[in-house]
Amino acid sequence: MAAKKACEALTFSKSLIEEVQRWGCMKQTGVSLRYMMEFGSDPSDKNLLISAQFLHKELPIRIARRALELQTLPYGLSQKPAVLKVRDWYLDSFRDLRLFPEIKDTNDEKEFTQMIKAIKVRHNNVVPMMALGVQQLKKGMEQKIVYKDLDEIHQFLDRFYLSRIGIRMLIGQHVELHNPNPPPHCVGYIHTKMSPLEVAQNASEDARTICLREYGSAPDVNIYGDPHFTFPYVPTHLHLMVFELVKNSLRAVQEHFVDSDKVTPPVRIIVADGLEDVTIKVSDEGGGIPRSGLPKIFTYLYSTARNPLDEECDLGIANAATMAGYGYGLPISRLYARYFGGDLQIISMEGYDLRCAFAGTDAYLHLSRLGDSQEPLP
Repeated sequence: MAAKKACEALTFSKSLIEEVQRWGCMKQTGVSLRYMMEFGSDPSDKNLLISAQFLHKELPIRIARRALELQTLPYGLSQKPAVLKVRDWYLDSFRDLRLFPEIKDTNDEKEFTQMIKAIKVRHNNVVPMMALGVQQLKKGMEQKIVYKDLDEIHQFLDRFYLSRIGIRMLIGQHVELHNPNPPPHCVGYIHTKMSPLEVAQNASEDARTICLREYGSAPDVNIYGDPHFTFPYVPTHLHLMVFELVKNSLRAVQEHFVDSDKVTPPVRIIVADGLEDVTIKVSDEGGGIPRSGLPKIFTYLYSTARNPLDEECDLGIANAATMAGYGYGLPISRLYARYFGGDLQIISMEGYDLRCAFAGTDAYLHLSRLGDSQEPLP
């Protein structure tokens, strides 16, 4: 019986892969923040129908590309159990999209919207599951080659997660346009008058809560900038990025001063609005990062903290916000910044003498305020 089921699965997979290969060769179509905002400002039945018809064709292309890559990863990563599970999620989603008939009217559009909502939920745990797959790979490799010779893995994960951000943004934006009572100044996921100071405040409070839970105390976070300044952006994206940066800074300060009787210095956030970019600087006095470690901080195989997947290999960990995780916070935050034309840079000054009040790390988060940048399509 088991052999029969395996054979059936193999046959199904073969026919599915052939279609995945065909769709994976098709051209992707990127959109800009400005276009999403302008198109979504009138969520009429006609526009929602147009949006659904676009997604009905666009999503299978993007998902097919990632599914194909998941099957051809180097160093045996494709065969790790966690990666196989992620691949199955992508194949299931591709199949669901391709089986959905042509969208012709409002009823079709509503059914399609429910279906892609389910796809978004299915993929909720992709990041921790892929992290688990990378951990499974690392355990079987010599430590000396993990960081040096795995550029292909890093490049794949950058493409994979950047694509995931885009897929979730497109689905989430379409679904949210159905909200009959959207918050003021919101067009789907986009807040047309977002206050970066307010988002930074909320993200900092969330990060301090995690720090308090893990260490019993947390440094203060001081935020500077124009409280009246607003610009169009996606608050959930900004919250994630600032949360990760502040969380890292709080942990660095807390651990740097663990044996000191001095009051821990605050983490400082400065919001500057330029003509083209909004820059958010997060500064700490947590001792800094060794220069040898700086090239690694944007890789997916590096973390200065204990990996939560080392001791727990169940997906339950995906729902727990840990103080320091599997080393994905910085590289994924940089991808979120780049998704709409921004970037993330880290500058560090290492120092362990507690008499030096300035040794620490500065993170510069650049966000494009023009909104004209097209999605980067890996």
